[in-house]
Amino acid sequence: MKRISQLAVTVLAVIFSSLIPVDAGDLLRLTSAVVPGNGVRIREMGDNFEDADWKYVFNSPKASRNIDRRERLPAGGSVNGLWFESTFRGQPDLIRRVGTPLGGVKGSKGALLIRTLNTGSPGRKTRVSQQDDLIFGGGSRFGSYIDVKHRPSFRVHVYFPPFKYWDNITDSSLGIRCDVEGRTWKTLTRKFFTKRVRTETKTYWPGFFIQFNSPDDPRYGFTEPSALIIMRADERGEDVVGPQIKQPGWWTFGMSFSPDGRVHYYASPGVDPLKSTDRIGSFFPYSCRTRKFNSFFFNIVSRNDAKHWSTPWVIDNPYVFVATRSSLARKNSSRTR
Repeated sequence: MKRISQLAVTVLAVIFSSLIPVDAGDLLRLTSAVVPGNGVRIREMGDNFEDADWKYVFNSPKASRNIDRRERLPAGGSVNGLWFESTFRGQPDLIRRVGTPLGGVKGSKGALLIRTLNTGSPGRKTRVSQQDDLIFGGGSRFGSYIDVKHRPSFRVHVYFPPFKYWDNITDSSLGIRCDVEGRTWKTLTRKFFTKRVRTETKTYWPGFFIQFNSPDDPRYGFTEPSALIIMRADERGEDVVGPQIKQPGWWTFGMSFSPDGRVHYYASPGVDPLKSTDRIGSFFPYSCRTRKFNSFFFNIVSRNDAKHWSTPWVIDNPYVFVATRSSLARKNSSRTR
């Protein structure tokens, strides 16, 4: 009876958790998501901001290829060669190493403050919320990617400032995202059978958005300030609402990528290691099966009105891990607890 019960649970989990047809060989893999931060840490695919001389060179004006097709090279970047301006949207206006806020990782003395004012095209106020991007370029330094057969994961600690310091508008404020590649699938239904067909390869960017709910914004009627974790995205490409946050402070976010192509989302208050119970969602974003992990990046959102700065975000110890060793991991890794 015990074996029958376990099989029933596995089958039901597959049926209700995925809109994509699954081969019988996928059943075990679908139930074995790796908790982000476990396994082998790729030392050069991350940053701890402990170098007191950490510096970012802006090379302004910023790019805005998403609006006017202008990249305005050379792009900005950090002196340590790990962080770069996005030539698609441009970089945040403030990128600075700061002392680690109270309650951060034990022993951490440095973290990264990210904030922006003028998103969009330089010198042009649209008064419509837009994004700037800060890209981690460590993956491109190796000229490679991590195959999901090695079960890569990404983890970062994020400091939520007291709500009185947030941009006082109900809107997305921070994006925590990964750059991955996968294959889309579709199902062909014939008269007597159903067949799964692989289609195109595409790059996409799953992750989290942090939304502020302002009690002073008359459009929505919130009675107290809070934040909302939103996951991007489900099989239909739609955002999924996650937990609500009413108490600021440090939070830990993570994403892991399993060999079946699914993306697993984790979030937890504090800076303790993530646990399996911290998983808040698992999806095949945009009906894609992830095959390759490339890198990660952060979006910062402002109103682009030249008056309201974005919420001041602080991040610490963003790192990539693999559960099984690859050649990349063997060269640039350290065992973590």
